[in-house]
Amino acid sequence: MTREEFRKLCSEGILMLDGATGSNLMRHGMQRGVCAEKWVLEHPDVLIDLQRAYVNEGSKIVCAPTFGANRTNLSRFHLEGQFSEMNRRLVALSREAVGDRAYVAGDVTTTGQQLAEDGGTAETDEVFEVYREQISELVKDGVDMILIETMISENETIIAVDAARSVAPDIPLLCTATVEGDGRMIFGGNVFDMATSLTSLGADAVGMNCSLGPVQMTSMVRRLKELTDLPVIAKPNAGMPEIDDQGNAVYPMGADDFAEKMMGLVDAGASIIGGCCGSTPEFVRKMRMALDGVSLIHR
Repeated sequence: MTREEFRKLCSEGILMLDGATGSNLMRHGMQRGVCAEKWVLEHPDVLIDLQRAYVNEGSKIVCAPTFGANRTNLSRFHLEGQFSEMNRRLVALSREAVGDRAYVAGDVTTTGQQLAEDGGTAETDEVFEVYREQISELVKDGVDMILIETMISENETIIAVDAARSVAPDIPLLCTATVEGDGRMIFGGNVFDMATSLTSLGADAVGMNCSLGPVQMTSMVRRLKELTDLPVIAKPNAGMPEIDDQGNAVYPMGADDFAEKMMGLVDAGASIIGGCCGSTPEFVRKMRMALDGVSLIHR
């Protein structure tokens, strides 16, 4: 898919993303602290069934389970030598799951390192190379677009976008930050300045995912719509989580409530929507039903 094709797609109506991956994998037995990408490759049917369910319920974009499959993250599990093979196989699983019924986004996230310019020790050139390497692999593996998500530093997001554009100047590039209630990012910057910067740097859609529920995102989506002409992404959690006695995050919103609150985000200007932690295919179905009468994009 080209950037022009993506722009045309977005002009046709609300574009539905998928819901959560990690919280659903944990419901099927994935333990905390393991390499999620390795677990998926060992349990491919769980991922395939999940993504097929998302598409059946209305998702037009699913995220390949490559979220942490960059060399820095994989090195924490001594898997950096399997970098290329893992990304290739993970993208192939999503292709098997959705066929030609939905688009596959190569999923990319923070390296988890704090940049020296943000008060940490990671050097810009090293982080740039981590992103350049993974995005090059994902493009080679045939993803339709790149989603840089759950970013916690404005500067790191800019580096990721620069790396993506250096290797794939015409692939659609979607970027989302995870933020505090006022839009601040954990390692520096804020989503509003990020959106302004990324608009000029060649992103094709900007917004937020994770950390907050739909109600907490609404005013920020409205502000983003004022700052950029790009499509605004909203992929919140199923409410603000509480921690149970076993240390598990419990998300309070059901699918009906979530879908109702997501319509507030659409009214505020979000045109690319989905669910993050705590959401399931049922959440996508309820969003699709709530959007009855609004122009939805069909593959």
